[in-house]
Amino acid sequence: MPFTETEFPGLYLFEPHVFEDERGFFFESYNDQSFRQQGLSMNFVQDNQSFSHYGVIRGLHYQLNPYAQTKLVRALQGTILDVVVDIRKGSPTYGRSISFELSSENKRQLLIPRGFAHGFSVLSKTADVLYKCDGFYNKQSEGGIIYNDPVLRIDWKVPADKAIVSAKDLELPVFAECSNNFEYEQ
Repeated sequence: MPFTETEFPGLYLFEPHVFEDERGFFFESYNDQSFRQQGLSMNFVQDNQSFSHYGVIRGLHYQLNPYAQTKLVRALQGTILDVVVDIRKGSPTYGRSISFELSSENKRQLLIPRGFAHGFSVLSKTADVLYKCDGFYNKQSEGGIIYNDPVLRIDWKVPADKAIVSAKDLELPVFAECSNNFEYEQ
């Protein structure tokens, strides 16, 4: 199966079957039936795409309930370090982060359930990132955690003097002070 459940409950790495020949390659980047066979049922309603240069760090973002979103993230071009933090109170991995390299080369995707803060850094010269969401964007429910939280100690694989972070993201609170209404459900 192309799905690998990580040590974080509900967080899956999806590695599609890629068919390559002299013409190039083909793969199904998303197939609802395959996801449902894995027990993963969601209705994606919005796609978001970003373009960024080396050193850009976006995140850590999430939307509070009832507007929380499950996301399926992939790099269309370039390489990113995709980072998530489990913010589900009561989860065995609450307050921990994990990261995965996603690239146009490895074609890996990360399925991020509701209750995770999400961000990424750009490791290549540029990167195009696409992510599917199962909920619509709602500005009033925005939440976030500052990327350089001293307790989380996330290694974004970008030197501090090369990091490019938006003014908005620089104002996000530390993990201990972030708004959070997520509870872990087994």
